[in-house]
Amino acid sequence: MTPQSPARRRLLLAAPALAATGWAGAQPGRPPARTLVVGQLFDTAPAQQDVAKDFLVGSRAAWQEINARGGLGGHAVQHLTLEVDSRQPASLQASVRTLRDHPGCLALSGTAGDFAASRVAALLRQEGIALAHAAPWLQAGDDEPDDQTFPIFASRREQVAHAFRSLSVMNVSELGVVYASELEFTAFQEDVTRAARALGLRLQVFRAGGELLALGQKMGNTTPALLLFLGGTPELAQFSQGLERQARQRYLIALGDINLQTLQQMGGGRSTPVIATQPVPVTSASLPVVRAYREALSRFFDEPPTALSLAGYIAARYTFEVLRELRGEPSRAQALAAFQQRGSLDIGGFRVAFDGRRRAGAYVTQSMLTPDGRVIG
Repeated sequence: MTPQSPARRRLLLAAPALAATGWAGAQPGRPPARTLVVGQLFDTAPAQQDVAKDFLVGSRAAWQEINARGGLGGHAVQHLTLEVDSRQPASLQASVRTLRDHPGCLALSGTAGDFAASRVAALLRQEGIALAHAAPWLQAGDDEPDDQTFPIFASRREQVAHAFRSLSVMNVSELGVVYASELEFTAFQEDVTRAARALGLRLQVFRAGGELLALGQKMGNTTPALLLFLGGTPELAQFSQGLERQARQRYLIALGDINLQTLQQMGGGRSTPVIATQPVPVTSASLPVVRAYREALSRFFDEPPTALSLAGYIAARYTFEVLRELRGEPSRAQALAAFQQRGSLDIGGFRVAFDGRRRAGAYVTQSMLTPDGRVIG
């Protein structure tokens, strides 16, 4: 993929929103129609931008497909995308207030990545902003979502449990856990420890502290052959490159934030197979929603299919399916009330059904990047 300047990237991201606004509000001979807006925040912080970029591509493909088929009640939906930096509270606050003050904004959909999603959920609650927060990339599973945040993807806890269950079936009794930084250790340690205890797995814990290449090179004969890696794609690439000099064959297990295609491009996984645990179907599946995603992606973007952009596509489709049930003049209050019903939906084979914890989604799959560069699953 050819790198783009920040200015050009912002222009490309804004183009669909500007086009939709013109379509809805400036047709010759007709009074201006009310603009229907769905907002989306994506995180440009270095640790999250790889996740957020792919997630946004999938969402944009979905909204362009939706508008090409008549939009919402015959009106095009303006997909308003805003950059945020999850390291800067003022950035998140300003973007949330922009959507709050936009008269046509019906809902906030598909906030990505995880840190931005969790902080936006807290901000909406703290400021009393009655805006539906639909299908965020909310990986944290510690807290029960409130009455305006509607997560549809399996949490990190469920992903870890799925990965560990698959290992227990293989009679694995010991697992290495690599935390890329103290940020991951603080965020993930409790979920990992709980899942390992439930399945009787012994853990060897490694805290990289940013020295990922060196840590990979230091792995000895007593290190488990299976290593759960908690961190982003660039960090995993560095760590796997450190493992290349090891004589012992190892396998790396990662969670939903890892992009296997990007990992391959960065030179990761060349000697160590990488298994990614993902809260969406595999991109080669025959499910109707996956086929529709691949068709939309090939039609609107020159991008390879990835699990993260599929998640973004599903997030937008879920948001649309709820909004299309609104009757009369769509309003923000109507939209929030519709999401609060937490009805079950089948989105082309991806089923959304909320549980007692107000979370939907225990759907988890796994794909493998082999040393010869193939993605299996």
